[in-house]
Amino acid sequence: MIILIGGSSHVGKTLISQKLMEKLGFPYLSLDHLKMMFIRKGLTGLTVSDDYEMRYFLFPYAAEIIKVAVENGQNMIVEGCYIPSEWKREFSAEYLRHIRAFFITMSEKYLTENAEKLSRYADVIEKRVCDEIDIPRLINCSREFREECAEFGNNNIDIDAEYDADKIVKMILDAI
Repeated sequence: MIILIGGSSHVGKTLISQKLMEKLGFPYLSLDHLKMMFIRKGLTGLTVSDDYEMRYFLFPYAAEIIKVAVENGQNMIVEGCYIPSEWKREFSAEYLRHIRAFFITMSEKYLTENAEKLSRYADVIEKRVCDEIDIPRLINCSREFREECAEFGNNNIDIDAEYDADKIVKMILDAI
């Protein structure tokens, strides 16, 4: 089984993936690592600031990694903001039988009321360099992902009142 964890920046995708890895024993691939490989090796002119463009550049490569994992009967968690809402287009029905996707978003209320928490916990799993929280951008990204989840029929976990990683993990485990 392949589990995709997508959504906006700073919503806890990496933490959720880490917790799923610990519970299920599945390895996980952070698309941030794949992104940095392409940037550092000069295989793209995109930069760390080109999130939207990077999504459509990067995901076809990630999809091929996912296909190989499915073909080999391997389990994997793939996480990152570079999973497009229309991710299913990369896969035939045979592959889709093995993939479950979840997108995490945060409401405008949650983001504006918890900006300090987002900053404090931003590097709970990975160390971020020069990471400034841009609340208006995060509000817009979460709104876009939420709307696209409805449009493309994706599972959306929207955080409005509290962020409880263990509850989110349980929701995902119950759904798979």
